[in-house]
Amino acid sequence: MNFEAIFHFFNDSSPITYIVLIWLSLYFILSFSILFARMSYLAIWKSKEKQSLERLLLGEKDISQSDSILRKCTDYSLSRLEIYKNLANRKSSVGLTWLSIIASTSPFIGLFGTVISILETFGGLGSQTSLGIIAPKISEALIATGCGILVAIPAYTFHLIIKRRAYELISIIDSEIKVLSSNKESNA
Repeated sequence: MNFEAIFHFFNDSSPITYIVLIWLSLYFILSFSILFARMSYLAIWKSKEKQSLERLLLGEKDISQSDSILRKCTDYSLSRLEIYKNLANRKSSVGLTWLSIIASTSPFIGLFGTVISILETFGGLGSQTSLGIIAPKISEALIATGCGILVAIPAYTFHLIIKRRAYELISIIDSEIKVLSSNKESNA
């Protein structure tokens, strides 16, 4: 990439362009931060719930000594277990709202930067309307739109990945609830 072109772009850019690019940079960093934090958290939690489910399937009746989120539930009634499942669902999906916001607003933020740059280009032309003058300015303005899309794609992808991992975790917890409920019914 031509460093002179990059220097020229930033030298000729307006404060709005800087704000748009900084905003999109923060979104980009936030998306990756959410991905790495949530993926490691969900992987550890899923491992603990899997171990708890395996212990239940091997015949253990009490999970109070396990690392399962359900260990705090003492009477194993279906309504209480569902409350813990709902709590787990909420905890496992933390960050999805931010990823949705980033994925849906990034292209618009980039488009805003492009529109402002194009307006500034046309406003500064005066009587010079040559295609050789307008085309490079418009191509520079489109950088903001490209950046917006570049930020939106990973954010949406990360949203789907985390949503799937949360679903897998909740499925394991749901299986634990079914085993605990059937154990309670067989003891009654």
